[in-house]
Amino acid sequence: MYIKRERYLQKIRPYYNVDLIKVLTGVRRCGKSILLEQIEEEFVSNGFDKTHIIRINFEDLQFEKIRTAEKLNSYITKQIKDMDKYLIFLDEIQHVRSFEKVLASLRATINCDIFITGSNSKLLSGKMATLLVGRCIEFRIMPFSFAESYEYIKVIGKNQPPDEFIIDYINWGGFPLRFSFSKESDIKRYLEQTYLGILDRDIITDKSKINRQNFEKIAGYIMANAGKEFSSKNIQSYFENQNEEGLDRKTIYRYLDKMDKACLIDRVKRFNIVGKQAMSYIEKQYAVDTGFRMINTNLVNFEDTFFLENIIYNELVSRDYEVFTGKTYKGEIDFVAIYGRKKCFIQVAYYLGSRETIEREFGAFKPISDASPKYVFSLDRFDYSRDGISHINIVDFLLGKVNINLS
Repeated sequence: MYIKRERYLQKIRPYYNVDLIKVLTGVRRCGKSILLEQIEEEFVSNGFDKTHIIRINFEDLQFEKIRTAEKLNSYITKQIKDMDKYLIFLDEIQHVRSFEKVLASLRATINCDIFITGSNSKLLSGKMATLLVGRCIEFRIMPFSFAESYEYIKVIGKNQPPDEFIIDYINWGGFPLRFSFSKESDIKRYLEQTYLGILDRDIITDKSKINRQNFEKIAGYIMANAGKEFSSKNIQSYFENQNEEGLDRKTIYRYLDKMDKACLIDRVKRFNIVGKQAMSYIEKQYAVDTGFRMINTNLVNFEDTFFLENIIYNELVSRDYEVFTGKTYKGEIDFVAIYGRKKCFIQVAYYLGSRETIEREFGAFKPISDASPKYVFSLDRFDYSRDGISHINIVDFLLGKVNINLS
C-alpha cells in the first residue's frame, strides 16, 4: 500500500514535458522510487505510450553490470525505436560513473523526458553541474511528513487520534517502511539497519578511506545532539576525554560533510536578526528524520525541544521555506523562516505548562524590533497568543489546518 505524495507531485507536475532533467534527491528509503512510479502512472493515465518508457533501478541486480556511462548509453539507445517521445526513469543513478555525460547526450540527441533519483545531496555539483548547467531542476524528497504519516496509518488500518500519534512520530519519524512494524523493538531494528546501510553504501565505502569506528562515533554524536548548538571544539574535547584518537577538527568537519552528502543531516546557518542578513558560518545540524535521532539517543527528553524542533525544521524545508536559526543581541530564536523576501520568526516548545516557560518562549522575541510575524509553536490546545505574538498548535500546523504568515 502507498499514499500519493501530493506535496511533491504538485512541485514536479509543472515540469512534465519541460526540456529539463528532473532530479529527485533524498536519503535512502525515503520513498523516491515510489514517487517515480507515481509520476509514471500519471503519464500513463494521461495517455502516454507504455512502450516508450525506459526504467532502470540501479539497485536491481538485473542492472548491476551497468556501471559506466558507455554501458548506460548503449542500453538506452538500443531501446529507442522511433522519433516519438520517450520517458526515461533512472533510479539511484549515482552508481553509474560519469552518468552526467549520458544525461547530456540523451537530452541533446533523443526526444525524451528524463527523471533521475540519487541519494546524494551534492548530485548536482562538480562535473554534472558543469555539463548540465541550466538543464536540470532539483526536487528534494524527504521521509513522510507528519501529515503523510497520519494519512498512511489510516490507509493501513491503524486508527489513532493525531494528538496521540504525534508522540509516535516524535519518537520514530516518517520512514515509510517503519510503519510496517507495530513493536517498538522491530521499528528500532529496522531504523538501525537502514541507518547502517546508508553508512555502508554511501559513506564508508572501499574508496572513502574512512575509519569506520571513528565515523560511527562522530555520526552517532551528531545525530544524538541534532538541533543543539554545534562546536567542533566541544566535540573534539568530548572525544579526547574519552581517550579517542584521530578525531581532530578537520576530521570532524570532513565527517559532517559526508553526512550532509548522504542526506542524513542538514547544516543550518545563522541569521543575524539585528543586521537582517544570513551569516556564512553553520550553527546547527538537524537530522533528516527523528527516527535516526532516536536510535542514537534512545530517549526523548521532554525537558528539551530538540526532537520537536527537528520536526518543525523538516516540515518548513519540505514546504520550500529557507530556514535559519536566529541570532539576537540577547540570545537566539529557534527559526527564521524565509520565502522570497518575506519572513517570520518561530519559537518551539513541547508545552507551555508554566509561567516561566511562557515568559521564556514569548520573551525571546523582545529584542526583535522587526515587524515580521512571530510565532510560538507547542502541543498545547489552549491558545496562549499575546502581545501580537501568535501561538500555534503543532499538530494543527503539521496537518495543514493552520499556517504561518510572512511579511
